[in-house]
Amino acid sequence: MHPLAFDWPDDIALPQLNARSEGTLMQALGITFTELGEGFLRATMPVDARTHQPYGLLHGGASVALAETLGSSAGMLMAGGNAVVGLEINANHLRAVRSGTVTGTARPLHLGRSTQVWEIHIEDDAGRPACVSRITLAVLPQPPASGG
Repeated sequence: MHPLAFDWPDDIALPQLNARSEGTLMQALGITFTELGEGFLRATMPVDARTHQPYGLLHGGASVALAETLGSSAGMLMAGGNAVVGLEINANHLRAVRSGTVTGTARPLHLGRSTQVWEIHIEDDAGRPACVSRITLAVLPQPPASGG
């Protein structure tokens, strides 16, 4: 599929995205947003004791957590102030990774009013594919903030 042409909102920056991760699973796993590029959002995650399964390999669930973090965060940025929630995520684990860092890149496949679909490619330090994932998000009206 061809990537969709779109512009990120002007009022967002990587430090804001990373600050939102404080005290969450993303912080516990060491996920860091690294690039907000033309048509993509990128983040890294260490492959270490936090993200290993018992055989010393990157846990598939950690890869899915990285993919969902990227897709949901990108979706939130494109939701025009609305909320997004995950409806479905899938992942194909392509290569075992034992150490280093993996890098995930999310790109949109569909940006609709009520749903979004994002594809996330995760690579090892050598640029080899480790996992490919797709997430479907529901776009929900954001309720107004309560007045106190």
